[in-house]
Amino acid sequence: MSIPFCLLSTHWYGVAAILYGLILAFVVRQGPWAQLKEHAKLNAYLGTCVILMVLWWIKTPLLPGIEYHYLGATLLTLMFGWRLAVMGVSLVLAASTLNGNADVLSYPLNALLMGIIPVMVSHWILKVGERFLPPNFFVYVFLAGYWGSALAMISASLATGAVLWLGGAYSFEVIADRFFPLLFLLAVPEGMITGVLIAMMAVFRPAWVSTFDDTRYLRGQ
Repeated sequence: MSIPFCLLSTHWYGVAAILYGLILAFVVRQGPWAQLKEHAKLNAYLGTCVILMVLWWIKTPLLPGIEYHYLGATLLTLMFGWRLAVMGVSLVLAASTLNGNADVLSYPLNALLMGIIPVMVSHWILKVGERFLPPNFFVYVFLAGYWGSALAMISASLATGAVLWLGGAYSFEVIADRFFPLLFLLAVPEGMITGVLIAMMAVFRPAWVSTFDDTRYLRGQ
């Protein structure tokens, strides 16, 4: 869902650059960088980012200039927390941009839509589950993993559609007819892939999933 620079007026990209710059500055300053001092955790982080770089190159066109691909924002959020997830998506998008798959000038806007929004939605859903639902392994996998990822994709898609409509790139009728009906089809594979991966890592590599506490989710199960 990378928006090319030619679709919107320049003030959209200017505002996006300011917002993204502020968020990125906060993340860089407050990020839990100590986690990455562990060799195994650093390898898992970089390896996940590289895998997402490859997956982002596999795209399906939705509208002229707009493509769909697996986001992986929820996966990064659950594995490393929302701050490192923001940095991870930023690195993946930077690689995709340098590879020519996205415009450099639209990088901040794409980072907000494909990174900040789905990461924060994933983080909030995780926190809602921790506060209001029982500490159960299946609750974690299905809520934070499957539904968190699916809703993150829907949120990013809705935000992208809203920006394209408000920015005058496409009429509401075009977006409603050709983009919004695909939200379910986009959300289901995103949720399934993330849910399966999180379940497998929580069982076999729990150290890779920083938001998964085995004493909380597995005690008494």
